[in-house]
Amino acid sequence: MKLALVTGGCRRLGAAISARLAREGYALALHASEDPEPEDELRAAIDEAGVQWRGIAADLSDPLQTEHLVDAVVDRFGTAPDLLVNSAAIFGSDRPETVDMDALLSHYRVNCAAPAVLAKSFAALRRKGQAAIVNILDQRLANPHGDQFSYTLSKQALAGLTDILARELAPAIRVNAVAPGLTIPTADYDEAMLEATREAMPLQTLPAPAQIADAVAWLAQAQAVTGQTIFVDGGAHLESFARDFPNLFSD
Repeated sequence: MKLALVTGGCRRLGAAISARLAREGYALALHASEDPEPEDELRAAIDEAGVQWRGIAADLSDPLQTEHLVDAVVDRFGTAPDLLVNSAAIFGSDRPETVDMDALLSHYRVNCAAPAVLAKSFAALRRKGQAAIVNILDQRLANPHGDQFSYTLSKQALAGLTDILARELAPAIRVNAVAPGLTIPTADYDEAMLEATREAMPLQTLPAPAQIADAVAWLAQAQAVTGQTIFVDGGAHLESFARDFPNLFSD
């Protein structure tokens, strides 16, 4: 049995990643901060694939819960995971002129410190044989701006973690990342804003959740690849945007 632990794996982009892994035959440990029940499309994909799954709740801002999450997976499945996907994240709207210590630390806890602790626990159980970690970054890291300041800094730290762990955990564990562009719009976007954003991309397209999930699934089995980041973003990382898209393309 192949087993994947996907943080934030029950909803939105995490659910798309989980559904793709189910189709690849992975049993799924689906993490959520609370109420770890898969959304409808993910549940349908799990049922179609016929794979085993369990939902596990843990607050990734809580050190104790984070330290014990991998052990909880082992308790539920009777085996250690083969794949860790660090997808869970928080996303604030601060800027350099409004940031405070609480915002910085809350983003860092969930978006970088928790993945680091989970990787430690994962690696302690996976010293023999091939295993993989895939971290979810953001295309903005190629050309960062000041919007969502705490979020961006925490994702930059996660990118650094990816590089360090790829070096430190080889050859037993491969560590890679996927950097999505705008994939599942928030309520900030209306159709006109989405179209303007799409047209601003070099490829004049925005990635679908399934395309992000395809990249994760490929990295999970790419035995000769480590320390790499795949940008799935319509080419957004090739451009330098001064602000976040809603601030650029609002009326």
